[in-house]
Amino acid sequence: MAFLSILFVLSLFSSSVFSALVAPRDQTCDDGTVVSDTKCCIWYSLYDELRHGLFNSVCDEVASDAIRLAFHDAIGYSPALTEQGKWGGGGADGSIMTFASPELGYAGNKGLQTIAGIERIYADLNGVSYGDIIQFANAVALTICPGAPRLEFFAGRPKAVAAAPESLLPSASAPVDELLARFKDAGFNANELVDLLASHSVAFQEHVDPTIPFTPMDSTPGTFDAQFYVETLLNGTAWPGDGEHPGEAKSPLDGEFRLMSDHRLARDPRTSCRWQSFIKHPEQIAPRFKKAMEKIALVGQDKYLLTDCSEAIGAPVEFSIPDAHLPAGKTLDDIEASCEEEEFPSITADPGPSTAVPTPTHIENDFVAPTSI
Repeated sequence: MAFLSILFVLSLFSSSVFSALVAPRDQTCDDGTVVSDTKCCIWYSLYDELRHGLFNSVCDEVASDAIRLAFHDAIGYSPALTEQGKWGGGGADGSIMTFASPELGYAGNKGLQTIAGIERIYADLNGVSYGDIIQFANAVALTICPGAPRLEFFAGRPKAVAAAPESLLPSASAPVDELLARFKDAGFNANELVDLLASHSVAFQEHVDPTIPFTPMDSTPGTFDAQFYVETLLNGTAWPGDGEHPGEAKSPLDGEFRLMSDHRLARDPRTSCRWQSFIKHPEQIAPRFKKAMEKIALVGQDKYLLTDCSEAIGAPVEFSIPDAHLPAGKTLDDIEASCEEEEFPSITADPGPSTAVPTPTHIENDFVAPTSI
């Protein structure tokens, strides 16, 4: 009997814990939407405004800029500087908007001025913090990109108190030692860095080589898939623009851009096996990116002081994960495999002539800022 009583108490405890973790939706917004907390009401309406108004429900360079903005705002965080008695940044606090001058003037933040300005208008019109709008827009953008995960979202970040130091922004020209040290200081290990770079599968370069703005980083820029990891390991053969620029590595395909930092990380023994693992197991990309990106969104924040409004994030688009493959015209001999622990997976090439990399559907100045709530 005593044993059964203990089991009964434990079952009640488990039920109470589960109930605490999954908040019931028992509150109602002004428009009738039933939510777990009325603090989440504004995010339901903002989801529709951003998805359809800002992103036009398309995974292109506008969505890519929103994803990049979320990372660039959050990575400005350094416990090492704080321990030295210096300002170490506030992490995912919206300082890139609150202190747009100087932050948007940093070299590493080139190309983010427009998306930051537009998101700031949405935040001001709806009375939400800049830190919140940046991470929420990132989550919305990802739901539009086929293959990307649905992120959780916590609201209530306080206003940023100071600009993040420029030295905390990783550089595309940085050696791997420097990149790993920067991420370790911010709380991320080498595997998490590789996981986060899945965002480059839907990314476009704009200012490393200004002669070819909005050049994608893989041959499937509208899809969150393994092609970025495959194509970064291909032997680079040419500069896609007017020649070499700082932070650039040669590209294997016409119309495709490669960052030097990506090139190095794909071949470094500390990161190459994690990199290669996504080629063999593309189904692991989204869940690992999700975990790392949700961690990014809370850098410098106390999760338990925020409100879980993940329910406001819509479901991602349906997507069947494709196998990794070589671009047409390439063979396994073109791969510069660097993982010594495991052989490079045997993947096949697309049929036909050399792969043509698609150009962007439109440029960032095409979207229109909201003028009212």
